[in-house]
Amino acid sequence: MVSKLIAPALGAALLFAAGAASAQTVGMATSSAGSLYHTQGSAMAPILLEKGKIEVRIQPFASPNIHLPAINAGQIEFGLCNIYELHLALEGEDFFKGKKNSNLRLVTITGPLRSAIFVKKDSPIKKLADLKGQRLGWGFAQQNIIMPLWLSHLDAVGLKESDVTQVPVPTVVRGADDFAAGKTDAFLFAVGSAKVTEVDASVGGLRALDLDDNAATKAAFKKHFPPAYVLEVQPAKGVAGIEAPTGIMAYDATMVTHANAPEDVVYRVTKLLHENAEAVAKSTPALRGFAAGGMAKKTDLAEYHPGAIKYYKEKGLWPK
Repeated sequence: MVSKLIAPALGAALLFAAGAASAQTVGMATSSAGSLYHTQGSAMAPILLEKGKIEVRIQPFASPNIHLPAINAGQIEFGLCNIYELHLALEGEDFFKGKKNSNLRLVTITGPLRSAIFVKKDSPIKKLADLKGQRLGWGFAQQNIIMPLWLSHLDAVGLKESDVTQVPVPTVVRGADDFAAGKTDAFLFAVGSAKVTEVDASVGGLRALDLDDNAATKAAFKKHFPPAYVLEVQPAKGVAGIEAPTGIMAYDATMVTHANAPEDVVYRVTKLLHENAEAVAKSTPALRGFAAGGMAKKTDLAEYHPGAIKYYKEKGLWPK
């Protein structure tokens, strides 16, 4: 099943055929165009090429639950996902049930992945509790990580699945498109992503719904998405839908590789990102949270690649 899904990308993936020492081209798996991961990968690629002569070929997939098994198998060198998706893939849990992807390794934390529920700027929906009875994109059969995010928001304000009108969509990008087309009343997406900017322009403005940092929210996160926390974001240029300080759901976004990726190549990529962290953070609002000092975090959810560990230890960044 997985081999059929990833087949189109395999022709583009270069498995360091020229050898680790001379490798200049690598593949990076992202979600589909317009997604936060695609935006992040597309912004990092020219920096890696200019500063280190590493050509990154972006390979879009529907979601990490499709591309992580390809990385695990060594068919693609790098990829972007969130820390919880990585953990579930490693352990073979939830939508990876029955298949442990034990070869996956962390390279770096790319910053907090910030998700929010967006409505039209002039919508009568003023708070999350107002979503009761509204039409929401639902299911996300090709992007399974999205439902726990939706359920976290609803549970935080005491709403159940039966309290909303469910409109089936395959991916979060399709959910945003359906909202723009007037088929739904709210949509969930990554703050600062290109797709949110696009939808904001097409509907005359967006507004993110505020998420309270209280006991109910913490309990909802613990139940549906344990690594999440509430982050207050401020209005900023290029960040559509944030007009005032707004509480949103956040969790770590990551770059990953596989256990057999050459140590020197992973070391070089880690080094280049660290040395050019300021340029990476300024390259797109989707990487605004990228920081040299936050690339290596202590976590029990996944293991870092030896090439990344080597660099972090040399720079004193490796957490005790």
